[in-house]
Amino acid sequence: MTYIATKLLTFKDFLAQYGNNPRYELADGELIDIEPTGAHETVSGKIAAQINIAIASEKQPWFIPRTCLIRPLAEAITARRPDVIVLDETDLSHEPLWEKEPVITLGRSIKLVVEVVSSNWENDYARKVEEYSLLGIPEYWIVDYRGLGGIAFIGRPKQPTFTVCQLVGADYSQQKFRLGEEISSPSFPNLKFCLNDVLPR
Repeated sequence: MTYIATKLLTFKDFLAQYGNNPRYELADGELIDIEPTGAHETVSGKIAAQINIAIASEKQPWFIPRTCLIRPLAEAITARRPDVIVLDETDLSHEPLWEKEPVITLGRSIKLVVEVVSSNWENDYARKVEEYSLLGIPEYWIVDYRGLGGIAFIGRPKQPTFTVCQLVGADYSQQKFRLGEEISSPSFPNLKFCLNDVLPR
């Protein structure tokens, strides 16, 4: 992840210039190049496939959009572009921007957000945990397939870790899963997979 030195952007300017470019997101008016790699996209794609199977089998009115931005707080000049997001189609009529732009502003529209950890692991484990909980997103997965996160977040020895954050009250409770352990998701109780299943070959 690279912060690009430039003048601060407004949310409106970011949408106009970079809204359709999956490489960029906005944090406090600063343009961020999220620098996705092939391995990162492999993990994201495999997770999305697992989720799509679960959505179809459970016959939920949910879907994974091809591209989508989250505006965590109306007063913040921030636009997050999660690696995977699951939306509830029945709630999208309440979204003020959705008809014109693929932008989500209400936590109730979101069932799950997934971030695949890269060099910006501090954002995934700290800042986004705060932003997504404030927005009221019920479930957030942090997929640290290379074990990059700090010891305070993934323990010692550092190893690949899949963290399921479930919103309880105003904060996330977190459950960690290692290689070979079956992941348990409150939103997808019938989903059966482990971190090994989504790793790059």
